[in-house]
Amino acid sequence: MSQPTTGVVVVGAGVVGLTTAVLLAERGDDVRVLAAEGPLDTTSAVASAMVGPNLFPAGEPAFEWERRGREVFTQLAEDPGSGVVVRSGLLAARQEPPFPMALDGRPVDVAGPSTLPDGFGWGFRTQTPLVDMVPYLRYLVGRLEAAGTRVEIGRLGSLDDVSGLAPAVMNCSGLGSRELAGTSVRPSRGQHVVVANPGIDEFFMEAPFGPAWAAFWPHGDRVVLGATATDDAVDDPRVRAEQTRQIVARCAEIDPRLAEVSVLGTQVGLRPRREDGVHLAAERRGDTVYVHNVGHGGSGVSQSWGTAEDAVRLLDDSRPLS
Repeated sequence: MSQPTTGVVVVGAGVVGLTTAVLLAERGDDVRVLAAEGPLDTTSAVASAMVGPNLFPAGEPAFEWERRGREVFTQLAEDPGSGVVVRSGLLAARQEPPFPMALDGRPVDVAGPSTLPDGFGWGFRTQTPLVDMVPYLRYLVGRLEAAGTRVEIGRLGSLDDVSGLAPAVMNCSGLGSRELAGTSVRPSRGQHVVVANPGIDEFFMEAPFGPAWAAFWPHGDRVVLGATATDDAVDDPRVRAEQTRQIVARCAEIDPRLAEVSVLGTQVGLRPRREDGVHLAAERRGDTVYVHNVGHGGSGVSQSWGTAEDAVRLLDDSRPLS
């Protein structure tokens, strides 16, 4: 590429890439964002985007990333233009799940048996941020543009294609990191159904999570129903009609108001999953520092701020002292 050089190139315009770019641009770095697709065409745009509950063991990096996400998104909920709201809801299990009630210190109320859906034996009520992803991605783009940066669309063959554009490259390319950097990341296919809201104002989440579970998240006049997580061998963004029927049926068992609602659309996303969790690491090749921040699976939104902050710290630690 014969483009002018800049300070940092961020590759990827999903929620992780945009968050990373916002952090860099707002502190004064000269940033370019390069992406194969625009923010509203990414998997992030169809994420259910419930921030938490934090079910990771205390002391693990993911626990701190989730805790930080809840902190930041709770603050963002004070801005009506962010697309973030704090909602109450119920997390329930058919049997008591093998994780602690601490949940990073957030207040929880154990749900009494009479308040649980049929077939569920355990649960708790709590509050957590819900993110309406299309407005939220536009909000991040707005912050980025206010800092003097825009998203540039174009396909790369590898990260080496941008090595001459900047002394630092932030790889936030999600599934694209398979081809761009040889990262071991694979698709975890998720499908959601968007329906007209029949009056639901609280979320519901079934635990523990498996290939399919019941969940719904209200976003104003819409409710997003889920959920599935299928580790397919191939990228398959096609809607599966039988899954749509199963999702609606599972959710209607929890709240019968969902049985006869109007279906507004069906969304499919390919979550970038790694067996070992998020790949967050820095490397130097020649004169270029590469920081990789990929493989968030279904936690990209809730871990976006925590991993972006750690990625920026890695970048600063890897730069030569001036």
